[in-house]
This record gives sequence, C-alpha cells and structure tokens, in this order.
Amino acid sequence: MKNLNLYFDHTFLKPEATFDDIKRLCEESINYSFYSVCVNQSYVSFAKSLLKGSNIKVCAVVGFPFGANDTETKIFETERSLKLGADEIDMVMNIGYMKSKKYEFITEEIRRIKNVCGDRILKVIVETSLLNLEEKKLVVKLLMEGNADFIKTSTGFSTSGATVEDIKLFKDISKGKIMIKASGGIRDLKTTLLMLDAGALRIGSSSSVKIMREYYESNGNN
Repeated sequence: MKNLNLYFDHTFLKPEATFDDIKRLCEESINYSFYSVCVNQSYVSFAKSLLKGSNIKVCAVVGFPFGANDTETKIFETERSLKLGADEIDMVMNIGYMKSKKYEFITEEIRRIKNVCGDRILKVIVETSLLNLEEKKLVVKLLMEGNADFIKTSTGFSTSGATVEDIKLFKDISKGKIMIKASGGIRDLKTTLLMLDAGALRIGSSSSVKIMREYYESNGNN
C-alpha cells in the first residue's frame, strides 16, 4: 500500500507519559512522516512546538478515556485544546448514556462539539467492545446526525480494541458518509492492512514505528 505512513495517528496516551516520551513520539513522526501525533491535552502545546515546520498534525483527546464528563466540560476541553494548537479532536462518547438509550443526548453533544471544532476534524470514540451489535449499528447513525467526521473504534483502555468486523459494519451502515478510524490493539502490519482493506481511513497506534519497519522489510527496504 502506497504511503502507508500517512494513515497513522502516532499515539502515546498512557498516564505515565513524560516529556521525553512525547519528544520521542514527535521525532518518530517526523522521521516517518506520520499523519499526526495523538496526545493528552497537557502535551498539545509541547508537541505543536516540536512539530513546527512540518506537516504533521496534533490530535488531542477529549473526555478521555471514559467519556463520562458532562458536555460543558467536554466543550471547554475542546476549546482549550484547539487554543493550545490541536488540529484534530478525538472525543470519547458518553458510553453510559448510549447504553441508557439517551440517543438525543449523544447526537446533541457531538453536534455541539463539532460546532466548536468548525472545519477541524472531530473523531468520536465509541468504545466498540462495550457495545452490542444493535448499539453499534445505531451509533453510526447518531454520529452522522451529529456531524462527526470520523467514528473511532476504541480508546485502547477497555476490554478490547478494533476488529475487522466492526470496521466492515461501520462502512456498510455509513455508506461512506462518515470516515472510520481503527484504534486499539493494532500492533503489526498484517492487522493494519486488514483494517485498511475493511474500510478504515486512519489508524491509531502506539506501534506505528514497528509497523512501518515491518512494511519496509516486506517491500525490501531496510
């Protein structure tokens, strides 16, 4: 696959992340020309300064990792992240409200945060491992109604991550009206290619460098 590097949001969201970790994340992203780095809000301005002069975007997470913040808190967090230099927002949906069938709330929260983002990309993390099949089908429609740009599978902090079956389901239901980001448990080239073949347009991974090395080796480049 041509330009595999441009599908990656190179990610480091562990609570123990240090400035050295984020510096290494940004250096690796420059070296491999990844699409973006994905960091917690407190590192947005630092990452932005390290990536100055490059085309690499900074993605900030909001309501991470549980999505249980109230809407006003998520809005403030989004506004603050954008002010600090974030180019994209990955927001965690209120999963408990989804399970409680508060569907209008889900759509309205997404719509309000997308209004704050404006032209900047909003990805909504739905934590697929916590949803049943009917909820997965419905959540795609709710995100489209809320004008989200991407549906994102997972935080990487729950019981499991992205699956090919979920990517195919999201693609089938959305008919291309919302983009798909696969994240959570993507640690090798084979899994990455399966996700892309299934319909993902972005890959979230902390193993991006390892995957790219596999990719270059498989193509005879060291």
